[in-house]
Order: sequence, then structure tokens, then C-alpha cells
Amino acid sequence: MARAVLARTAWVWLFHHPYLLLTLTTLAWAGNAVASRLAAGHISPMALTALRWVGVVALLAPFMIRPIRAAAPVLMPIWRRILVMGGLGFTAFNALMYAAAYHTTAVNIAIFQGAVPVFVLIFGLVAFGTRIGLLQALGTALTLVGVGAIAARGDLQVLGSFSFLIGDVFMLIACASYAVYTLALRDRPKVSGFVFFSVLALAALMISLPLLAWEIAAGEVIWPDLRGFAILLYVTLFPSLLSQIFFMRGVELIGPSRAGLFVNLVPVFGAFLGVAILGEPFRWYHAVGLVLVLGGIWLAERKSGPSKRVELTRELLKS
Repeated sequence: MARAVLARTAWVWLFHHPYLLLTLTTLAWAGNAVASRLAAGHISPMALTALRWVGVVALLAPFMIRPIRAAAPVLMPIWRRILVMGGLGFTAFNALMYAAAYHTTAVNIAIFQGAVPVFVLIFGLVAFGTRIGLLQALGTALTLVGVGAIAARGDLQVLGSFSFLIGDVFMLIACASYAVYTLALRDRPKVSGFVFFSVLALAALMISLPLLAWEIAAGEVIWPDLRGFAILLYVTLFPSLLSQIFFMRGVELIGPSRAGLFVNLVPVFGAFLGVAILGEPFRWYHAVGLVLVLGGIWLAERKSGPSKRVELTRELLKS
């Protein structure tokens, strides 16, 4: 009884400290990059992706079945769009990240994620004619140069010959996929954030099952061992679920603009965790790339408010 009261007291205390909530949120998102590296050889990419969404859907089902049924008249007419969005933002992004982990470092994976807001700006310009100001254009260029420096491993010959690590290529495709998903949220249905998140999680599960079947048929599936189950538990509870709750509460307490600044900590935390936990080298081009990526994001956000990735999360969570 005393432990239950203590746990409840700690939970209430945490929910009144927005900066801690937001720091834990970005730390959990950054930890996904490290988890992807730790998973290599212990659970295969499609198995981790599919089982992750099995866990999320199972945890949400007792609370969300009734609200989803109530929102069905709004959601059913756009079920194809929901499938595509869940497939791009949740299935493809994570599956590509987990596959990339076999071929590149967690430091690279984490820093590359900082390019998502820049991809959103570029795709928004192409798809919707969204205007990009001078500072945004400069920020976009700086971020892309930073990503290029890391992908080329600081070697101009690599850049000229396009001999990039395949894992870095996977991450660029993953970031582009997530950017398309972000833009698709411009016209999301008028339902609560958690209802929409729940149906997207269900869509991600449905899309990931055929990919898991392909992995099984190809003889490449690795079912989780003890470490694999621990990683699966982490990515299900923290990057997928608790971080959403924490971010929502943080936005509620200090507003989306101030909360949005914390999202830019993801590549910083990810790079730090890659070095501290995995012992990966942090080379000079990682430092240069990280500074350029973060500086580019900072410039790109000067006239547009919080980053597009923040807008995505804010739209996803608000009711």
C-alpha cells in the first residue's frame, strides 16, 4: 500500500515538472537509435517493428476501443489514408532505422534524425508551394551539408563517388518517409490526439505484418532472445507510449513553442548515448555535422515557429 502511494506521489510530482518530462521524452526518442544497434543479432528489424506495434496496440486497446468506435464515422471514410500514414510514419521509419543499425552507427542514426524538419520544408515547397524564407533556405542548406559531412565520413572522395554506407542511405529514406507523414498531418481528421495515434498504431501493425511474413519467408527473421525482449519492451513503452504522454503534458504546461525546443535535443542525446552506451567513436565530422544540423534547424525555425516535427507531435497529441 505504501509503495502504491509513493508511486502515485512520484507520478504526480513528475507531471508538474515540464522540463523534466520533456527531457525524458527526447531522451526516450534518442534511445531508440541506441536500441536499434543493440537489437542487431537479437531481434530482426521486421520482427522488432511488428512486435513493437503489437505491444502498443495491446496496451492501448482496453482504453481506446470505445473512443475509436465513437470516432468511426469520421475515420472510416479515410481508412486508406490512415493506412498510408501509419505505414510511412510508424512502420517504414522504424523498420528502416532498425535495418540501418546493421550497417551504420547509432551516432549517425541519431544525428540524421535532425534532418526531418528540413525534409518537411523541402517537400512542403514541392508539394504545396510553401514559401521558404532566406533564413529557412540557409538553415536547410546547413542541415543538408551537416548530414552530407557525416554520410561522407568527412571524406570528399566518398561524396564524389556516392559510396555511402547503406545504413546512412536507409536513414535518409526513413527521414524522408517521416517527413511525408508529417505533411500528411496537415489535414488530419478532427478527432482526439490519442484516438488518432491509436488508429495509426493499428495501421502500422497491419502494414508491418506482411513485412514480417516476408522476413520469415526469406529465412531472415530473428525472434527475440532475452536481450531482444528487453529492447522490445523498451521501444514499446518509452519511445512509442510514455514519451507521447510526457510530451503532451509538457506542451500543456509550458506551451508548444517552448516545448518544441526540446525536440532538437534528440540528435544530441542520441550521439551522447551512442558513445556512452555503445562505445562508438565520435569523430570530428560527427561534431561538425551535429553543429551544422542543429544550427540549420535553429535558423530554419526563426520565422516559422517550432519545427515541423514538433508540429507533428503537437497535432498528434492535442484533443
